[in-house]
Amino acid sequence: MAASSKKYARPVYIVDGSRTPFLKARGKPGPFTHAQLGVYASRPVLQRMPFEPEEFDEVIMGSTMPGPDEANIARIVALRLGCGDKVPAYTVHRNCASGMQALDNASMSIASGRSDLVLAGGIEAMSRAPLLLHDKMVTWLASWWGSKTISAKMKTLFRFNPSMMAPVIALLKGLTDPVVGMNMGQTAEQIAHRFNITREMMDEFAMGSHMRLHQGHENNELTEIEPIYDNKGNVYDFDDGVRPDTTLDKLGSLRPAFDKPYGLVTPGNSAQITDGAAALVLASETAVKKYGLPVLARIVSTEWAALSPAEMGLGPAHSIAPLLMSEGLKLDSIDYWEINEAFAAQVLAVVAALNDIDYCKNHLSLNSALGEIPLDKLNIHGGGVSLGHPVGASGARIVLHLAKLLEARDAHRGVASLCIGGGQGGAMLLERETKLASTIAKTATKSKKAASVKKKSATKKKAATSTTKKRSAK
Repeated sequence: MAASSKKYARPVYIVDGSRTPFLKARGKPGPFTHAQLGVYASRPVLQRMPFEPEEFDEVIMGSTMPGPDEANIARIVALRLGCGDKVPAYTVHRNCASGMQALDNASMSIASGRSDLVLAGGIEAMSRAPLLLHDKMVTWLASWWGSKTISAKMKTLFRFNPSMMAPVIALLKGLTDPVVGMNMGQTAEQIAHRFNITREMMDEFAMGSHMRLHQGHENNELTEIEPIYDNKGNVYDFDDGVRPDTTLDKLGSLRPAFDKPYGLVTPGNSAQITDGAAALVLASETAVKKYGLPVLARIVSTEWAALSPAEMGLGPAHSIAPLLMSEGLKLDSIDYWEINEAFAAQVLAVVAALNDIDYCKNHLSLNSALGEIPLDKLNIHGGGVSLGHPVGASGARIVLHLAKLLEARDAHRGVASLCIGGGQGGAMLLERETKLASTIAKTATKSKKAASVKKKSATKKKAATSTTKKRSAK
């Protein structure tokens, strides 16, 4: 397959980033709103920056269902962070990849020369997804408010039926594709059947996700997490959906959730409904040198792909293949992988698809199978099954964690990818060029030293002038 490079025209660097713990929804609104999560994810990283928030060129956040008082959530977060009235902000929506889309938009803005500093990320408080009214109830309310006389209001009242008050659950609607009429779990069942992914394979992967996340917490390897506090003084400092005590027996006892009674996908091997946010500072080479910023990783390129909504879980395969081909890379060129775990079946199916010669030829336009992603390099600190999938935030989280992982392991390349509701896939290639980062850091240090010397010289000159004036006065 011939594919043109999707590299950005100018280098785009991840300077730093942080995120909130991902908090499992427990049947009622969680302790934090979208705006609070966005601010809490962003504030720590901004406090580490040598520039003021007003110096951002723009703020971009991904989100799919912010609250009624949070329209254009990115702008609200920007203002509450102290970015000031003059820093523009906007919100993007690409379902599960909204956070990655925000990073891609920021990267394109930097690569084009329009921006040098951008705060980008993703936010979702899924526990606060709105409950909506049925059309019949809305119509009845319109009649009620439109009735001008007591007689008209009484007639309207008699037409009321309590069944009209049943809420429309926006979260369930959002997780169901309106074109093919399948919810996301049913699409996972479909691709599991295609690649012979068994229930045992799913549960084993799910248990591994919990174990890897727990180990990551225990070893303090998720350094991007920042503790947050609610208004009652409670502290949240880890992803609380993790179940270190889970076993294959416990997972095996759970019933199918989407294809009853014979399905394989259960709540235990699916992503959790979760609240969370992640924020990253992206910069051009000019900004890195100007402010003496660290270089965590470089965003090399991004690939978006589409496929049937009925098999949306295979989206990563459709975006990973052209991403690697466009850069002339093979699977073994990648040190670490982050593939969002919407479902254990979905991640396993992506791995199987890329290693299946027929699928690669017939659906990915390859001449042979791309190869098998090593599981010991995939989601090594868990994923959506164990820490949750707050839809608008996950794309930013996996990119941030991958960048931190490359730094911690002194690794060179990584790929972050997601499946996307509606039948799409997104993939982002990161590189950590140690020599390049070192060169930029040295240049930045020299610039800072020169500026410091210049500032000291100016201060001495000013002091000398002041002394001379005082002597002249005497």
